[in-house]
Amino acid sequence: MNTDFKNVEMTADEKMQAVTNLKKTMEDNFVSMGQLLSEIKRTKLFKRKGYKKFKDFVENEFNMAGSFASKLIGIYELYIQKLDIDETSVKEIGLDKLNMIKPFVKDASYQESEEWLEKAENKPTVDLREEIKDLRKKKKEQEKTLQDIYVEQFFEKMLNFFNCSRKELNFNLALFFQDSDLDEMRSKINQRKRRFEKEQEPQV
Repeated sequence: MNTDFKNVEMTADEKMQAVTNLKKTMEDNFVSMGQLLSEIKRTKLFKRKGYKKFKDFVENEFNMAGSFASKLIGIYELYIQKLDIDETSVKEIGLDKLNMIKPFVKDASYQESEEWLEKAENKPTVDLREEIKDLRKKKKEQEKTLQDIYVEQFFEKMLNFFNCSRKELNFNLALFFQDSDLDEMRSKINQRKRRFEKEQEPQV
C-alpha cells in the first residue's frame, strides 16, 4: 500500500480514513515491535552494527525516537512478559491507553492492575486521561508538606501584591536581595525556621 500522501489529492473523508488505517497498522504491530526491540536491547544486538548505545541504533537505523522505542519496549515487557496478558487483549486496549495507565500498573497489586486494565478497555481515551489527571492532582495535594503550603502562600501573596508574573517576581526578589548582608540573612532565616518548626510541634 502506498503511504506517501504528499502528492495525492484526497477528500476530507479520505484523509480521515487514511489516518484511521495508519493508526490501525501501528496498533496491529506495536506488540511485535516492542518484542523485537526488547530482544535487540537485551542481547545488545545493536553492537554488531557498530553502535555503543541502543538509542543511537534505533534513531539511526529506523529513524525512530529513542523515547518511542523505550515506550514500545516498556509496554511489551510490562503487559506481555510481566503480567502475562494475551496479545489480542493488549491490542484491543491500544498503545495510547496502555501507556497512560503504565505508571499505575507497574507497581500495583494484581487486583489493582486488573481494575486499571478494565478501565482502559472500557473508557474512552479522553475520559481515562481526565481520570488520571484528577488522580495525579489529588495525589500531589496529599503529598504536600507544610513547607510546600507555606511557600505557595508566600508566592501567592507576593504575586498579588506586585501584580506581576512569577518570572518578574523572581527578578524583583533578586534585586531586593542583591546587596543584602548574607550572614545577617542566614541568621534571620535560621531563627524563623526554628520558630516555624516549633509552631508545628504537637502541643503537650
